[in-house]
Amino acid sequence: MPDSPPPAFWTPGETGRTEPFSCLTERLSLLSEALCIVRHQGQPALASGGVLHFAPQGPEEQGCPLLAWVPALDPEALGAGDFCADHGIRWPYMAGSMANGIASVQLVQALAGAGMLSSFGAAGLGIREIEAALETLQATLGDHGFASNLIYSPNEPGHEDAVVDLYLRRGLRLVEASAYLDITLPVLRYRLAGIHRDAHGGIVTPNRIIAKASRPEVAHKWFSPPPANMLAALREQGHLSDGQAALAAEIPVAQDLTVEADSGGHTDNRPAIALLPAMIALRDQLQDRHRYAQTLRVGAAGGIASPQSAAAAFAMGAGWIVTGTINQACQEAGTSARVRELLAEAGPADVMMAPAVDMFEMGIKLQVLKRGTLFAMRGNRLWQLYQQYDSLEALPDAERRQLEQTILRIPLEQVWQQTCDFFRDRDPAQLARAESDARHRMALVFRWYLGQSSHWANTGDPGRQADYQIWAGPAIGAFNAWCRDSYLAEVGNRRVVDVACNLLYGAARQLRLSSLAQQGVPMNSEQWRMAPRQEFVEALSGRRIDLQCPGTS
Repeated sequence: MPDSPPPAFWTPGETGRTEPFSCLTERLSLLSEALCIVRHQGQPALASGGVLHFAPQGPEEQGCPLLAWVPALDPEALGAGDFCADHGIRWPYMAGSMANGIASVQLVQALAGAGMLSSFGAAGLGIREIEAALETLQATLGDHGFASNLIYSPNEPGHEDAVVDLYLRRGLRLVEASAYLDITLPVLRYRLAGIHRDAHGGIVTPNRIIAKASRPEVAHKWFSPPPANMLAALREQGHLSDGQAALAAEIPVAQDLTVEADSGGHTDNRPAIALLPAMIALRDQLQDRHRYAQTLRVGAAGGIASPQSAAAAFAMGAGWIVTGTINQACQEAGTSARVRELLAEAGPADVMMAPAVDMFEMGIKLQVLKRGTLFAMRGNRLWQLYQQYDSLEALPDAERRQLEQTILRIPLEQVWQQTCDFFRDRDPAQLARAESDARHRMALVFRWYLGQSSHWANTGDPGRQADYQIWAGPAIGAFNAWCRDSYLAEVGNRRVVDVACNLLYGAARQLRLSSLAQQGVPMNSEQWRMAPRQEFVEALSGRRIDLQCPGTS
């Protein structure tokens, strides 16, 4: 403990009490109470109640010298309060949109009911499936507490347009835009629909976007006003009036941006500790340059799977945190029991990169689980074949047999027929292009496998486990290590609200603990450990948490 003169003295008064220093582990978890450490009868002790006297000096017999102090810390105060207020949530916590409905209606409803934000995993789904999900969510949640995903679709621009049409028709007020490398007309059309001035002259944008980006050059586009040429195109198409286009030039394409570090799915594998500060600096630069009335905000995603990582994100300035991979391991996720089991067995190194179905031809990759599946190796083999040959007909006989027997497991002709059935409804232009472009036809056939592999995983197809595509980042290993020997070690106990509450509560506790350590309070491994506890879920649900320590005086 520090030997410097104490900054204050504590006296018990009528309400104060002291407890043994050994109670520190439990008292750190009482987030609603300030924590004082004093010298009592020559030993460090915990003090509660009483009065603190801040004075440069004074006789010790008047009270106990203060050795360290941390204030109460409500998890609501961890992030950006205006972000929570604008999106109608209580806690600065969001679950990202895992595609193919893995971020399911049930998952979104559960988190919204707990005062947190979540985004429905619309990517990869058909229009009818997305609309059915929105109908349920809007009927049960109204306009607050949820978003739906809009994913960059350079190979299917017609589908991106159709999804935006659906969102506008249903009056969806918030989307999470993911995997974008550039701003597109559909995403801009969504953002600017209904833009107007209010009675006080302020610019009102009914539709909001929470963008995700892992590259500063992409974040720069989201945080900048819409490009003039795109505003002109929207005017020509009749989507904007001249007056609305003038207003659009005064706002950012997205006010909110989640910085996506090393994550599951689409990722550049960037380390959060380097990426987040750079993005915050970019935010400040563009806010100063444009003087937006809608102040730019930054959140953090990628690798957040423990109280330590959540606390680190908030300490670095994140306005909110976003989780992904760890939610797929929860009961509400729209995936199979076998996928949850495989995720529960994973370590931080049990992931690797594989081709992305939606941007296969561009060579874009995503991060998937390696343990228990051969998908990544087989997907990478398809990319090698696509790079090496110009058409399916150009494949050597040995390669074709290997492809049909080991990876596809059905004849190429049958794969092509199923591919035609899929795109005939979703995007017929893809088939028209394939008629005249043999290489594009090969890409569509290979994408069949990449798309089906996620379906096999979600449904738990027992005959295709070797081909399961399970999006996962190294966070899942950190999550499993944190949950070990706790009630969340059991797969059946993993629920998104329990995970979220333990992360938020643990982050606040971690920040209090770090503050004490910085004041010279010695800590042991027991104090640093923050295993998940059901009491923390109850505490954030509004019920009192009562942690007892023997020896209270």
